[in-house]
Amino acid sequence: MMGWFDFVRSPAGTSVETLRIPLFPLNTVLFPGSLLPLKIFEQRYLDMAATCMKAQTPFGICLIEKGSEVGGNAVPHPVGTLANIANWEMEQLGILMITAQGGRRFRILDSQAGPGNLLEATVELLAETGPTRLPPERERLLPLLRRIVGDLGSERMPEPHRYDEAEWVGYRITEVLPIQNLAKQKLLELDDPLARLEILEKYLSQRKLLDG
Repeated sequence: MMGWFDFVRSPAGTSVETLRIPLFPLNTVLFPGSLLPLKIFEQRYLDMAATCMKAQTPFGICLIEKGSEVGGNAVPHPVGTLANIANWEMEQLGILMITAQGGRRFRILDSQAGPGNLLEATVELLAETGPTRLPPERERLLPLLRRIVGDLGSERMPEPHRYDEAEWVGYRITEVLPIQNLAKQKLLELDDPLARLEILEKYLSQRKLLDG
């Protein structure tokens, strides 16, 4: 059986970092660096969370493409985000409250229902190019983002606040935009952080939400 992390060779001969993880399909999009509060009550996800906490391993959050969050197995979009349990509490028996913290993006290679009808998948971790500096022409996004961060506070927007990094700025704006989840999913899937910023600036500028 494949372990949590494995390095395999793709047909092209390049190294692909793969991971075997349980999936938690939701009607929301988790972005790298985001904090997402979740209420867990289905037994399969209670067991998943307990296993992940004990082993200190992640699970995957994907936007649902078909199906529903509760019961059955929903069909997830192929690109999702690793989630680590940052904190948890169980004030009521059988109901677990957790905060999931977004990690690396991944693409599902294959998936199937495992024990307890929990969806399990082999995923490919998407390449990280390293921090990309925020271009000067996109700095007009920052006053709006600073106001958002100030309003939401550190519980929703934890420090460090990387206003000089294109990835961080793009993810933080996208996660709070009042747009359809499918649009957020498309922005998550973009590999180019500068393209994401360009799309966001056009959207916000058209709605006269930017200064200047």
